[in-house]
Amino acid sequence: MNTTTTTPPAGYTTVAPWIVTPDTGRLLDFVTAVFDGTALGRVPLEDGTIGHAEIRVGDTVVLAFDSRPDWPAMPSLLRVFVADADATIERAVAAGARVVTAPATQAFGQRGGRVRDPFGNIWWISAVVEEVTPEVGMSRLAEPEYAEAMRDAQQTLDRELSGRTDSVVSRPQAG
Repeated sequence: MNTTTTTPPAGYTTVAPWIVTPDTGRLLDFVTAVFDGTALGRVPLEDGTIGHAEIRVGDTVVLAFDSRPDWPAMPSLLRVFVADADATIERAVAAGARVVTAPATQAFGQRGGRVRDPFGNIWWISAVVEEVTPEVGMSRLAEPEYAEAMRDAQQTLDRELSGRTDSVVSRPQAG
């Protein structure tokens, strides 16, 4: 079995996220407003939908296209690193998103939170606020502040995805 990967084209990463949405044009507007995305192009189809679109966010090209009316909803879960997570979450809310997980500083040196965009996608918006080794991050999970931040991140996502009002997630185990 051949396990080598093909080198991606210049400007692309080996793995590229796809977002399937009922309104790719509005999604591109959202990504531009919130993440300073740069639209690279779109392929309109005869029926007025978008068959393919690309937008660059930082070093990643995000691909998207319009769903068909009889397709099931296919929301994405995406993580985006930004310079200021709090300000980016505020921009996302101003652009029509709602907060799923309030911003908090996590054990591994990242501050961030989650929003659900108007199309159903969940964006985990993170900023690195300090360099933390994996070992230190794991040991910090025993500290109440970081254990609570992890618990909240798990519970809010569980409630959002399950539709339950209470969560059934477990507490993290410290290393």
